Amino acid sequence: MRKPGSVFAVAAVAAALSACGQSQSGQDASNSQAAASAASGTSAATQPAMGEAEKKALLASYAAPYNQADLANGEAKFGLCRSCHTITPGGANMTGPNLHGVFGQKAASKPNYNYSDAIKQANITWDAQHLDQWLADPKGYLPGTKMTFAGLKDANDRRDLIGYLMVETGFKP
Repeated sequence: MRKPGSVFAVAAVAAALSACGQSQSGQDASNSQAAASAASGTSAATQPAMGEAEKKALLASYAAPYNQADLANGEAKFGLCRSCHTITPGGANMTGPNLHGVFGQKAASKPNYNYSDAIKQANITWDAQHLDQWLADPKGYLPGTKMTFAGLKDANDRRDLIGYLMVETGFKP
């Protein structure tokens, strides 16, 4: 069980990480993402919010170890990704492609995104295992990628991030 103050600590870490690598403030980035969602015809108001019970049930349906993910930590770790990626349905491509629907998708198949030749030539269909290897060391996993992210070395952080992405994108096994 988390200590009462830990929710605030997680929120503070997520806010700090979401600003990492951005040239604008976190508030401006949030506004930019909201504007991108509005431009693509999606918004939080038009997407039914998944309740905590639904999220827990969905998480429990995943194969191990992802069914044991700490979603709060996964959300905090997604703060490292937020400056380049969106995860909402129809969300904008940014420096990186929108990640909604990534599970089960062939690499480099998102329309209107300019992928590196390395990822275009890779024969990858994204699943949790490929994503785990990718997130550990993108440039080592796929030399020539234009993704500049250094990677998440901690296996639990990767598990939590992948579990979070699965739940937040509504992935159903």
